[in-house]
Formats: sequence, C-alpha cells, structure tokens
Amino acid sequence: MNWIELSPAEWGLVIFCAVMVGTSKAGISGAGIVVIPILANIFGGQLSTGFLLPILVIADIFAVYYYNRHAQWKYLLRLLPWTLVGIGIGVWVGDIVSDKVFKEMIAIVIFVCLALMFWQNAQKRKIKVPDEWWFSALAGLAGGFATMIGNAAGPIMAVYLLSMHLPKNHYIGTAAWFFLIINVLKLPFHFFIWQTITLSSLLTNITLIPAIAGGAFFGFFIVKKFPERAFRIFIILTTALSSILLLF
Repeated sequence: MNWIELSPAEWGLVIFCAVMVGTSKAGISGAGIVVIPILANIFGGQLSTGFLLPILVIADIFAVYYYNRHAQWKYLLRLLPWTLVGIGIGVWVGDIVSDKVFKEMIAIVIFVCLALMFWQNAQKRKIKVPDEWWFSALAGLAGGFATMIGNAAGPIMAVYLLSMHLPKNHYIGTAAWFFLIINVLKLPFHFFIWQTITLSSLLTNITLIPAIAGGAFFGFFIVKKFPERAFRIFIILTTALSSILLLF
C-alpha cells in the first residue's frame, strides 16, 4: 500500500471517506458504513480494513472526548469478552481466505448490517430485543467478527444498545467507548498478523485528520439543519451500490 501512488480521483474518495467517518461519529447514524466498500475497491479487501482502522481510532477519540462521562460500563463489561472472541474468529478467517473472498465477505457483512438498519428504522420505538446474557454473547460475537472483517459492527451494536433502553447521551457515550476500545485492540492484529498497517498508510491517516475533524463539524451542522432520515436513505442507497461492486 503506497499512498503516494493514489490517483487524484482516489485521493478525493479517500478524503470523502475520512469526512464520512467524522460525520458518523457526530451523530449521523450509518454515514460511516459507506466508507467500507469504497476503500475496499481502492485498496483491496484486507488492506482497506487496515487503512481505515487508524481513521476510526482518531474519530473515536473525538467521540470519547465529548461523551465519555455518559458511558455505562456495566453494558460494556457484559459485551466486551464476547466481542474479543468474535475478533479472534475474524482474525483467523481473514488470515486464510483470498482477497477476493475477503471482499465478498465484507459485502455480505455490509448487506446484513444494512438489513439491520432498515429493520431498526422501520421499528423505531417499537424495537424489543431480549435483554439476556445469550443476546449479549450473540451480539458480541457478531460484532467482533464484523468489526474485524470489515469494520462494520455499527448497526449490530446499535441494535444491542437500543435493546438496553439507554437514554440518548448514555447510548452515545457507551458506543463511543466501546468502539475506541475494540478498535485499539485490533491494531496489533493489523500490525503484526495481517500487516495491513504500514508507516506509509499511517502517514496518509495523519494527513486526513483535518478531513475527519471537518466531517465531525459537518455532522453537527447536518444534525441541526437537515432531516436525518433523508441523509440516511442517501447513505444506505450509496452503500448498497458500492457493496454490489465488491462482488464483481
């Protein structure tokens, strides 16, 4: 992965992805998922997950800075052990499959996550999910696998946290800490096992910090001025189209 070799069009898409990650952390649910298939088409399946991970960590730090006092740690402690097992499964699977299969797996994970988002939007306040240990285990395993394979655990975690009936700020704070913890824990796997994070890719990530921050401010503006539903529909349709491209 050599960031110097990116074309102007690819640079534009990478900057757009950084903005979308920042936007998603500012409260535009689903904005970040469009990033996954775009980067996979630029860098390849496995390399794209390593390139995206430091961007997510940077954005998570912003989120934790604003919402850290609202985190509900009892839910995190219930979920994290199972998530680590899911990450381990994802590491093993990702280490033995080809890049073509990896990209197809990312596409499948995204389609499942999109289905969850559609279901979540349709149910609105009527969502009733079992608040039992086995559901935490299932959510943790699925979320850990999805986040390792495609950095796509957002919709899974949204359904889980909504099932805990958390107030808005507690929901955001708990999610912020969860994603910061798991994304930091994933770094060694990308450095030493998959070797998808390099000095070159990290330099690119650093140059994208202004775009990530700009995306966060853009997200705050969108939340205040425009209907979130219309924006989410745009994101979902764009993501579905990009995911279809991963299969070809």
